[in-house]
Amino acid sequence: MKKTVVSTVSISIVLILSILFTGCVITFDSPSVTQPTQAQTTTVTPANPINPTWNPPSPTSAPALPSIADVVEKAFPSVVAITTKAIVQNAFLGTQTQEGAGSGWIIDKNGIIITNNHVVEGAEKVVVELSDGRKFETGTDRVYRDPVADIAVIKLDATNLPAISIGDSTKLRVGDWVVAIGNALGEGISAKEGTVSRLRVSIPVGQGQTLTDLVETSAAINPGNSGGPLVNMMGQVIGMNTIKLADVNLEGLGFAISTKGALPIIQQLINRGYVSRPYMGITPQTLDAYTAAVFRFPVEKGVILRVYPNTPAAKAGLKDNDIVTRFNSKEMTTAESLVQEIQNSPIGAEVQITYIRNKETKTTTVRLEESPNTRKQ
Repeated sequence: MKKTVVSTVSISIVLILSILFTGCVITFDSPSVTQPTQAQTTTVTPANPINPTWNPPSPTSAPALPSIADVVEKAFPSVVAITTKAIVQNAFLGTQTQEGAGSGWIIDKNGIIITNNHVVEGAEKVVVELSDGRKFETGTDRVYRDPVADIAVIKLDATNLPAISIGDSTKLRVGDWVVAIGNALGEGISAKEGTVSRLRVSIPVGQGQTLTDLVETSAAINPGNSGGPLVNMMGQVIGMNTIKLADVNLEGLGFAISTKGALPIIQQLINRGYVSRPYMGITPQTLDAYTAAVFRFPVEKGVILRVYPNTPAAKAGLKDNDIVTRFNSKEMTTAESLVQEIQNSPIGAEVQITYIRNKETKTTTVRLEESPNTRKQ
């Protein structure tokens, strides 16, 4: 039987020729689409117009912001770099010299420099470098410190220095532009811009010590910036860069002591060499629900006292574990609030203290005295 073999190539050629010369169209099955038999229409009900004559408001031009460069140029000559040397004892290496770096600013042309207490604390030698490169060295006898407010004054043997202008920190608003200027990382004077984030902030910085009336800013404050000025857009100092909160979950939390809070301290340091403060003779501790439950206190809010002998508090009859609930007419719920009220009172003031002892509410009058620990350190 004779077999006929048709090659695949031949079939393909025949198919192509058929398509080309006969105009065949190859179609494929597809789902059928049902066409609407009648056009569908939508009826729109006209709405009542809000205001037929309304037009969009015309764009308004915003005032030009001052140049950061102009601000820095104005304040820069008044900012100083501070280098300190201290003798420390090392258990393995013996006596060593430790160096530190910080910043400051000129408040008076006759050689008066302002900085933080922690910049110069413990230093045996302080070197101040001006923006023009001049250096002045001074000893501890020309450094006047207030550890409570973290403020220090350095007196140089110099005249005709470029003193910075002082601004009014009470006029600051959240969102205002500010510039932090200082000796960051000890690498020389630099500037970082930012804004005011919060005002009148209080930050606990140590046992029984709280810095108050702080300006929180997003301007970068790095080691070495401490003591330098925080200036407004007029180039006026409105705060002193002091502390930064650092954590993996925190960013842009720098704080400056406001000029409103700093200037009275600075004046006392310049006028008398130390800061005179009212003194009650106590160590306060905030009472919370946990402490109240553990020690079975009759209340859950107030300030627990530790009272020292021969102090104004002791003379007024206060004792250890008394719970202060009011200072004059103000309710006391934290140790910081009690400290603040004491510090805001004049020396010699007679203040009314309401307290609880053994479930009994009592009242006494304390006459505040001058603190014995505020003399020049």
